[in-house]
Amino acid sequence: MEINDRQKEELPRLAQAATLKNDMRYLNEHRHNPLLVNGKVDIDRWITFLSEYNEFINHSPKPFRQIIDRIMKL
Repeated sequence: MEINDRQKEELPRLAQAATLKNDMRYLNEHRHNPLLVNGKVDIDRWITFLSEYNEFINHSPKPFRQIIDRIMKL
């Protein structure tokens, strides 16, 4: 989607608008991360999210393959 010349001229003015800045500040202060509980990641919620997301995108799990290497250095 391309923007036209009128929209390009409007962008700098919009970026300086106090209402937009206030709206963005409000969103930042009230955002919510559903995976955090008391400031820590809740593993059960994380696993539920990943499982449901994989189901949503129709991702088929790959079979487990054991790592055979004994010495692995990074």
